[in-house]
Amino acid sequence: MYWFGKLKVFKAAVLKPATGFTVIIPARNEEDNIENCIRSILNNNYPENLFEIIVADDFSTDRTPEIVHRLQAKYANIHIISLKKIITETINSYKKRAIELAIAQSKHEWIITTDADCIVPKGWLHLFNAYIQKNNRVFVAAPVMFTCNNSFLDIFQCLDFLSLQGITAASVYAGAHSMCNGANLAYKKTVFYEVDGFKNADHIASGDDMLLMHKIKMKYPENIGYLFSDEVIVTTPPMPDLKSFLNQRIRWASKATSYKDKRVFRVLLLVYFVNLFLGILFIACFFRPQLFLIWLSFILAKALLEMPFMYKVSRFYSLQRLLFLFVLMQPFHILYTVISGWLGTFGTYKWKGRKVR
Repeated sequence: MYWFGKLKVFKAAVLKPATGFTVIIPARNEEDNIENCIRSILNNNYPENLFEIIVADDFSTDRTPEIVHRLQAKYANIHIISLKKIITETINSYKKRAIELAIAQSKHEWIITTDADCIVPKGWLHLFNAYIQKNNRVFVAAPVMFTCNNSFLDIFQCLDFLSLQGITAASVYAGAHSMCNGANLAYKKTVFYEVDGFKNADHIASGDDMLLMHKIKMKYPENIGYLFSDEVIVTTPPMPDLKSFLNQRIRWASKATSYKDKRVFRVLLLVYFVNLFLGILFIACFFRPQLFLIWLSFILAKALLEMPFMYKVSRFYSLQRLLFLFVLMQPFHILYTVISGWLGTFGTYKWKGRKVR
């Protein structure tokens, strides 16, 4: 909360576009989303000679490639790479490989990654351009937000994701560099190659964002930035059902043991065991009902301590209306944290129709 409160919204004077961007979109069976994503990027009105879009088609079996090819016929700066024409063996991280292949074919110095189901704001590229010109950074994280349709599961995901985004902004500003999200991320291509890209992390399905961030932090500890502006927020839908949500969070949790900076791992371990303790205490209440008031006291104390931070973060994202369910969702958050943390370390999960170890 302290470091989040220190953040100042980035307000840049209008600067002449000078930064070249390659926007990389890994896509697998995204026929319902890919066109809207690409058009939102094109709507930035950034000079065509200073940006390109590369869609890395990850073995799609729907109309995703067809839609991209149709847009490609109208816009010369849209390109597509087909992974099935290049990858012949079974691998564990198709997304990292897709990004690597796209970077190899990119023509601009700055790489921006986003996801095929994301929508970027109109000033997206202009703000990244201004931030890069004003700050000596080689890696820039930026905010992401879930859209919310007001179902219980949607609100739960939005609140959980708000907390992660708040921690991301605060930790990068504080110099801890512990988190980021590949849906809104920029880094210099030369630096990607300096740290050997995803080498030594390419066996993990997740981590195309945070594990790369940690590698770059080791080489450039003072050159990691966070573009804190509500005008650069990328929006993406939450998972449509409980199964998809758990698989997503298990995938995120699967990289926890891969951080070379063990301070991050220790924090994750602490969070896990606090939630495990609260979960075990709740189960114990069925055998010793007198423990319920103790458990409830812990839950209320936890929620009250977290609420000021959540209010600050939700105000930045204009989502204060969701906080009325924050206390009620605490038990569900504990349960999901324990399950996803365990399965992310010891289990398998399905993502994009693939079983991942």
